[in-house]
Amino acid sequence: MGKPTGFLEYERVQNPCDDPKERIRHFREFHPPLEEDQRRCQGARCMDCGVPFCQSGIRLGGAFTGCPLHNMAPEWNDLIYHGNYEEAYKRLHKTNNFPEFTGRVCPALCEAACTCGLHGDSVTVRENELFVVERAFASGTVKPDPPKVRTGKRVAVVGSGPAGLAAADQLNRRGHLVTVFERDDRPGGLLMYGIPNMKLDKTIVERRIDLMRAEGVEFKTGVDVGRELGAGSLTAVFDAVILCCGAKSPRDLNVPGREAKGVYFAVDFLTSTTKSLLDHGLKAGTFISAKGKDVVVVGGGDTGNDCVGTCIRHGCASVTQLEMMPRPPRERADTNPWPEWPRVEKTDYGQQEAIAVFGHDPRLYQRTVKEILRDEKGNVNSVVTVALEGINRDGRTVMEPVAGSEETVPCQLLLIAAGFVGTDKYIPEAFGVETDARGNIRTAEGTYRTGVPKVFAAGDTRRGQSLVVHAIAEGRGAAREADQFLMGYTNLI
Repeated sequence: MGKPTGFLEYERVQNPCDDPKERIRHFREFHPPLEEDQRRCQGARCMDCGVPFCQSGIRLGGAFTGCPLHNMAPEWNDLIYHGNYEEAYKRLHKTNNFPEFTGRVCPALCEAACTCGLHGDSVTVRENELFVVERAFASGTVKPDPPKVRTGKRVAVVGSGPAGLAAADQLNRRGHLVTVFERDDRPGGLLMYGIPNMKLDKTIVERRIDLMRAEGVEFKTGVDVGRELGAGSLTAVFDAVILCCGAKSPRDLNVPGREAKGVYFAVDFLTSTTKSLLDHGLKAGTFISAKGKDVVVVGGGDTGNDCVGTCIRHGCASVTQLEMMPRPPRERADTNPWPEWPRVEKTDYGQQEAIAVFGHDPRLYQRTVKEILRDEKGNVNSVVTVALEGINRDGRTVMEPVAGSEETVPCQLLLIAAGFVGTDKYIPEAFGVETDARGNIRTAEGTYRTGVPKVFAAGDTRRGQSLVVHAIAEGRGAAREADQFLMGYTNLI
C-alpha cells in the first residue's frame, strides 16, 4: 500500500468524456485518458484491503461480484502510484490476457466490490487497468514473446472471440501449436463485429491479433467449421479441439407481421455497420442504415444501447428502446447490499446521446412489441407496443401484457436486441456433443470437457451469453484442462 491515506486524500476522477453532440459525428472512441499524475493519484486510492473483494470473482445474491479473472488489482494499483508501470503490466497480464479489451468494455465487477465503494466511491480499477496496458504498448513493454520450446501437440480453437483468443494465447504460451478457425472474414468474433467501433476501436483488436500471430498462433478466417470444414477433419488432425463459438442464435420476436422488411437482429445490424466502416469507411452503402428513420430497439441491455448509439450516428429521425422489465431503482435497495452487484439504473453512452439529441431518454420500461405493421410494399412502417406487468406464477415473476395499453409507434427500422438462446445448432451436431436446455454445449460438471474425447468447450457457447471478462476466464480454464489432457500435468493458471 503505497499511500495509506490515499483513499482519504483523493476523490475518484474518471477519464473525461467527449460531448455527446460532438462524438456522434464519428465512430471513434471518445474517452481521452487522464494525465499521468492524475492516474497515479487514482492508483493511490486503493486501500490494499485485508480481504480484497475486487478480485473475488464469486456468485453472491444471484449475480457475480468481483473479477472472474481474479485480477490482482491492489498490487498493480500500488505499482501505478509508485510509477513502476512495467511491473504493473506484468502483474496485470499474469491473470488477464487482454486488459486492453476489458479496460474498455467490461462493466467493472471489480469496482462494484471495491471496499472504497462501501461508504464512498470505488477505485477506478478498470481505467487504471487500461492505463497500464496502453502505456505498456506505447513504451514497447509489450512485444512478441514466442515460446522457446514447442511440445509438438496441435490444438484447434473454433471461434476467435474473447474465449477463443484467451484459450489460444494460453496454449501457445505453453508451447502447443495452435490454429484458430473463424467463420467471419476477420478474427475477433464478438470483439470485432459485436461491439461498435466507438466502444472498442478495431485497431485495438487487430493489434492483439497481430501480436498473437507474431508469437506463433495461426488464424484461418472464412472457415465455417461444421459446414465447410467437417468436425472429423479437425479431430483427426488435432490433438485437442476447443469450441468457442459463442451464443449466436438470437432470440426472435414471435408477433404478427414479423416477416416485414426492415426488421433485423441487432447483431446483424451492428455487424453490417462495423464491416462497412472497416471495408469502405461507410461510404459504399453496404450496411443497414438508420438514416432518416424512426427506429425501435427491442431490448434494454448493452446490445440495445449499442444499437441506439449506432443509429444516432447514422442520423436516425428518432429512436425508442423497449425494455420488458421495470425501471431499476436509482440507488441500491436494502435487499441489494455491498458487495453484491448493484442493481441500479444505468444510463449508458447511447442513451446519453439520445437525451442530448432528442431531449429525452429513449427507454420505455415494461413495454414490448405486440404487432408489426407494414405498408403496401411489405416494409415496416409502425409497431404496436403493449405495457407489461409482473404476475407471480409458481414463485417466479412473469411479465404479462396489460389489456387496453396498446400504443402505435412510428417505425421504419426495427432492431431485435432481446438476447440469445444458445450456440448455432449445427456446431454441436457436427461434433456430436450434447447441449443443455438453454441450447449451450454441455460439459462435465465443473469442467470444460464435452462428452466427446479431446473436445472441449468454453465461453458463451458453454455458459450462455455473458461478459467479455467471463469469456476470457472460460478460455483460460479450458486451456488449462486441455493442457492437462495433452501433457498429463499443467502449469497454466
